[in-house]
Amino acid sequence: MRLAFADPPYLGCAHLYPEHPDAARWNDPAEHGMLMAQIDRDYDGWACSLSSPSLALLLPLAPSGVRVAAWVKPFAAYKRNVRIAYTWEPVLFRPGRDSSKDGASVGRDHLSEPIQLRAGLTGAKPPAFCRWILDLLGYIDGDTVDDLFPGTGVMGLVERQGTLAVNP
Repeated sequence: MRLAFADPPYLGCAHLYPEHPDAARWNDPAEHGMLMAQIDRDYDGWACSLSSPSLALLLPLAPSGVRVAAWVKPFAAYKRNVRIAYTWEPVLFRPGRDSSKDGASVGRDHLSEPIQLRAGLTGAKPPAFCRWILDLLGYIDGDTVDDLFPGTGVMGLVERQGTLAVNP
């Protein structure tokens, strides 16, 4: 099964990626909509990370039938003069497998895991987050996962571990 994970620069956050000259295109909601349409067409299952402020804008652009999962961050960076902290991020996903009969693990549509600190890249995801994404998608050994925005490469490392490290 072909699966994909997309973690593009979040809507309105291109300024956090000055090293990427094409980052500004991700400030346009239509780019996110086109990305979701493309991965929905080209993959059996997929997941796409968003920021919570962008969910209301981007969910209507998502293909019908996608689900929303929540990464809850018990430790997160607080922003100056922001009274209510941004401590969760939505993930839109379409499972490649909806059933566990083929060996896909049974999981949850939420994860509580701290942010990744000092990973060398803004928005780097922790390994437990990547394992959770694989579980959302119904990943089993032998599937392929294309990390469309590989950043630190942690998704590939977690995928290579296979189904040995499964979230309960």
